[in-house]
Amino acid sequence: MILSDKRILEEIEKGNIIIEPFKRECLGTNSYDVHLGKHLATYRNRVLDAKVHNEIDGFEIPKEGFILQPNTLYLGVTMEYTETHSHVPFLEGKSSTGRLGIDIHATAGKGDVGFCNTWTLEISCAQPVRIYAGMPIGQLIYFVVEGDIETMYNTKSNAKYNNPTTRPVESMMWKNKF
Repeated sequence: MILSDKRILEEIEKGNIIIEPFKRECLGTNSYDVHLGKHLATYRNRVLDAKVHNEIDGFEIPKEGFILQPNTLYLGVTMEYTETHSHVPFLEGKSSTGRLGIDIHATAGKGDVGFCNTWTLEISCAQPVRIYAGMPIGQLIYFVVEGDIETMYNTKSNAKYNNPTTRPVESMMWKNKF
């Protein structure tokens, strides 16, 4: 089940969902709109290697916006910091974002119960498009969890994306054993 607007507000009141900053006007019927933060990053190398630490170069989106180019992976970040202690959060693009040809995540739309951070976005585009810090970029939906949680994400010793940040975070695949 997906939480409704009233249920999201109830869970915020209980402290099970935290969204900072929270703006009531961003609450939809069954989702919460999130916004693009001011930081973007791109990988230094065009060819990425899953077994090595691929470094990124970060920059701020200028006030006049930034033009995304096709065939480039951009890492962005949400303005909103979120915590989810009892539900599974999913981040999806807004239809308005998709209609501009912008994808906000390659595969990582699902968070874990216990995720406490901003969301790194894997942004790509179909054609050149100008984006702006603060623009609506996606929406969070919350699913009910069936059963007890054994280990929350924020308590896992091997959680790779647990350090609070306001900047995009590069892939940590290289930390896996394979």
